[in-house]
Amino acid sequence: MDPWSWISELPNSDEWNSSDSPLVFQLASFNPGRDKRSTRSIQLRASNTGDPDSVTFSVCLVGFESADTEKTLWVSETCPLSSENPFLPLVLQILQDIVSRSPTAHDSTCPRSQLQQLKPEPVSWTMDSHSPESFSGFFNIIFLMRLFWLCVFDAPSEAGFLYFHHLLAPNLDSFTSKHGHILRTFFVSVGVDVELCFMRTLGYILAKWLILREVGVGLQTLTPVPPYNLGFSYALESHGLWVLKGYSPVWGMRHAQVSGQKDPCSLAEPKEPILRYALAHQLLEALVQLEYTIKFTDGFILVNAHVDNIRIHVGRLGFGRQEGGDFADERHFPSRIRVWVGPEVGSTFVGSVSLGRSTDNVEREIELQRVLKGSFGKRKAPKVKATARTAMRTKMKNWRWDQDAEGNSAVFDAVLCDNTTGIEVATWRPPVGGGQQDGNNFRKRYSGASRAFTKSGGLVFAGDECGDEVAWRLSKEMEGSVLKWRVGCQVCLTYWPSEGRSSYFENRCVEWCEEVDLPLIVGKW
Repeated sequence: MDPWSWISELPNSDEWNSSDSPLVFQLASFNPGRDKRSTRSIQLRASNTGDPDSVTFSVCLVGFESADTEKTLWVSETCPLSSENPFLPLVLQILQDIVSRSPTAHDSTCPRSQLQQLKPEPVSWTMDSHSPESFSGFFNIIFLMRLFWLCVFDAPSEAGFLYFHHLLAPNLDSFTSKHGHILRTFFVSVGVDVELCFMRTLGYILAKWLILREVGVGLQTLTPVPPYNLGFSYALESHGLWVLKGYSPVWGMRHAQVSGQKDPCSLAEPKEPILRYALAHQLLEALVQLEYTIKFTDGFILVNAHVDNIRIHVGRLGFGRQEGGDFADERHFPSRIRVWVGPEVGSTFVGSVSLGRSTDNVEREIELQRVLKGSFGKRKAPKVKATARTAMRTKMKNWRWDQDAEGNSAVFDAVLCDNTTGIEVATWRPPVGGGQQDGNNFRKRYSGASRAFTKSGGLVFAGDECGDEVAWRLSKEMEGSVLKWRVGCQVCLTYWPSEGRSSYFENRCVEWCEEVDLPLIVGKW
């Protein structure tokens, strides 16, 4: 599917100047029987409305009620072909529709109702700064997202079937980091609020597809599980920071094996359908910020980096608290976070990497008290009684942090542990029914003074928690060049019942790795 190429060629088309009827681009079609007249299709149409210097687009359904019936679902604003950027109104309108229909993730301080109209300048700059082939992939993404609301909510159920089977499923690779470069440009230009609305809309769409595929509405045989991560990630260098952002629908993350489980793919599904619905409508939002500095010496270049912020949030995707019922507050929580940073693989200009945190050498305080009692009377043998009492104190945190090195990459590793027993949460299996066992309990984990997460289910690590900085010594010959540095992150999520009663549990993981720039320019530092 490549509607953008078709749209771009309209002003130069001979058919456009010679025909009064709308031009048609077939988006998808389906024939449930042998009769050709029973074909049902979704079409994108272009009409000049009597003015050859302007065009209006529309999305139409054909043949859903009867062979000759047509239904218009959506009409665009007029696009002036004589302008410098004739199709900017079309792209701007689609993006505005996507943002305005974004589901809520939690009690946001900036709900979508407060977002103003998108400014045309950032969108126009995104269109002009990329090749037609690159922008075509971006347009396919936003057009598929807009079609979701039209075909699934504003059309007969058969149109939704056609959308999921013949439009979304064949183009799932569009919703991966394959188009991360242009998405990064777009997100940086429009701001983080629009970015969140955009990605939550995308997460909601993918959640619906994953649910339909799971319950077996004809999608399991037609579309196998994608071998890649659904969602997007991108990284950039900004004001002395390396920033990595990642988004992934939780239900699309791969299962992770836990202790005592031989096959991670043979997991039982939640017995409660409403719990399955609540867990499927979740989006993982991750941000990693690393602050770096560069120091030039006579013999080498010293690059230092430390974790500035790690922010993880698992947001609910919906349009009201009634979605999810008694399990509305159930969600996954992060149980392991692994961040790595270092030069690109195969680099030979790195002399050494130095870590800034030692492996924990746990300190325990032991108090020993001895009491000796004796009596010397007229007895033949003196009476002596001795007692001893020992007390031991150990301080334990919910999160254990370690630093390690893999080749020339520094690794920051955080593991969630039970602060009573020290057991790693991701390796523990809760008892049937969600009760307590051996002191391990993460029920009601978003309330209380000793909770390991924010009230909204998020997690924030600042630099004071992640250990000291790491350092690389580079060859002096690299001065003046711009190197590629890798930043990666793996997030593992765990689900145990929090408020509801259920025996279901699982672990899921996702991993991202992107490249950022390291400018070794003397004047910049």
